Amino acid sequence: MHALIPPIADSPARRHLLRGAAAALLPTLGLPAAAAGPAPLQVGGLPVTCNLTLPVACVARATTNAADRSGGPQFTYEYSKYNGWPEIKESLMTGRIQAAYMLAPLVMDLADRKIPVKIVSLGHRSGAVIMVRTDSPYQKFKDLTRKRIAIPSRFAVDFLFLRKMLAREGMTPKDIEVVEMPPPDMPAALYAKAVDAYCTGEPFGAAAQRAGYARALRMTRDEWRNYICCVLTVREELIRDNRPLVQDLVNHVLGAGQWLDQKQDNRNKAVTIAAGRKFFNQDPNIIRFVMENPVDRVTYGDLRMIRAEFEDLMQLSIEAGTIKGPIAYEKYMDESFAKAARAATIPL
Repeated sequence: MHALIPPIADSPARRHLLRGAAAALLPTLGLPAAAAGPAPLQVGGLPVTCNLTLPVACVARATTNAADRSGGPQFTYEYSKYNGWPEIKESLMTGRIQAAYMLAPLVMDLADRKIPVKIVSLGHRSGAVIMVRTDSPYQKFKDLTRKRIAIPSRFAVDFLFLRKMLAREGMTPKDIEVVEMPPPDMPAALYAKAVDAYCTGEPFGAAAQRAGYARALRMTRDEWRNYICCVLTVREELIRDNRPLVQDLVNHVLGAGQWLDQKQDNRNKAVTIAAGRKFFNQDPNIIRFVMENPVDRVTYGDLRMIRAEFEDLMQLSIEAGTIKGPIAYEKYMDESFAKAARAATIPL
């Protein structure tokens, strides 16, 4: 989940350069130039199941566009793969991308520092797990006292989940040893007994569980049903310059969420989409494991934005020291798109 740099192949600058080169070459080949249209909106995301509504939304919109014979203007957006939250955060801050799935507390912090970004939709519900070795004696959360637990980052919502569990058991962060580690490294660290447990989002819990050497000690589906971490975030200039595009994207994310939770066959289709090289580029069997064990390990159908939930998340972040103080809801949130949203049809 944390690593290094956005792939060059997915950068908007490279796409623009290639389009220009192709357009210049067409006349020399005696071929008609394609009709110029707006470049697709690049929407940043990580290869994690909390971001699954994004690949589904992108493919659904492209499918609708392909079937449209009207010749009129079409909305287009594409998934831009990143491997870590810091890289997405930097790209949003500098305007290299105008939309992305982001950690909610990070968006709050950016908005408080006068970076012009707003949350416009949720992306999922639940999806974090605390994993231990299958052969470990740990059955209760309190059994992790004085144990070494890996987290993605102290800024991650996964860490807030861990802190929430500590508070529930009358424990404090001093009762455990917390280490920060990139989620892709966590399964191997647990296997090698370099850590006693790890707390992260999927599919990095499922990878170890499916391999047989790990089990889930706690899941947000059981402990924090309204858990949210990844939210659709856009820069304010995109809202100012192209509200219809933002609304269409929100409609497709909402439609993708409802479609994913309608039936298992839809989730199976989503697995095939997300596993592809254009999106997550992962083993489909691991993504499928997340979708089935249990089926509500991550959910997508309820994308309501509820103020009290965000304020609870903010308070947890303040207590964790990752946000300095209260931030006005209106500073980081634009509810207008969610309020006007109509779930798009997902023709997949």
